[in-house]
Amino acid sequence: MKTFAIAGCGHLGKIIAAAYANGLLEGYKLVAAYSLRIEDSEALVKGTDAEAVNAIEDIIAKKPDFIIETASIALLKGFALNALDKGISIIPLSIGAFADSAFRKAALEAAEKSGARIYIPSGAVGGFDVLRTISLISEYNGWDIKAGIHTHKGPDSLKNTPLYSDDLQNREERVFSGTTAEAIALLPTKVNVAVASALATIGPESAEAEITSVPAFIGDDHCITVETEGLKAVVDIYSANSDIAAWSAVALMRNLTSQMVFF
Repeated sequence: MKTFAIAGCGHLGKIIAAAYANGLLEGYKLVAAYSLRIEDSEALVKGTDAEAVNAIEDIIAKKPDFIIETASIALLKGFALNALDKGISIIPLSIGAFADSAFRKAALEAAEKSGARIYIPSGAVGGFDVLRTISLISEYNGWDIKAGIHTHKGPDSLKNTPLYSDDLQNREERVFSGTTAEAIALLPTKVNVAVASALATIGPESAEAEITSVPAFIGDDHCITVETEGLKAVVDIYSANSDIAAWSAVALMRNLTSQMVFF
């Protein structure tokens, strides 16, 4: 029996807890949940044997096999190295944290030293298998490779960011073009999926990212492309809300305990 804890008890954390409560995570036991508000943690673990804790350190002290992070880059950066040092694997949804090369390097070193793993769920994108395969073929042959993501989203999702202006409500406009690392620095909560796809290919410092604002558009449409000599893959996924990110973590956990494993 594998044990896990949830760090972040908002909408996405609740989806994972509901999947567990409904028997979709056989072979796992939820042992703890943490949120900034203890009431949220208590609500999430209600009806289970898990404990609502007051601090993320209390989760680490329980030494679960996995900690699923569903809250923020700041929370992930705050506990990940400590957890990995202690051999606890992490399943982060705030994947944008790994655009920080120093943090990424420290996390990988901690995981290598302890034997823990960092499991990157597909989130609102997908196709990591073919993205990594094409990248591997390119590396082996010394071929040039290009990779990037183009996201279409509604202007309302850009409010309270440097990219928003009222004019976007009336016209379609490409509001960002640069590297994935630059995108996550500008929009720390908006482009985690871009960082995930970059990590699967040529890295956040090299992978391109574009964002187009479309009036009245609901949700996000992510088109990921990777191309090298004689090979090209395009993965295009639309989602009306963020639920798919939490469900991708559930699918990953099921894969880890399945007798038939899909990569």
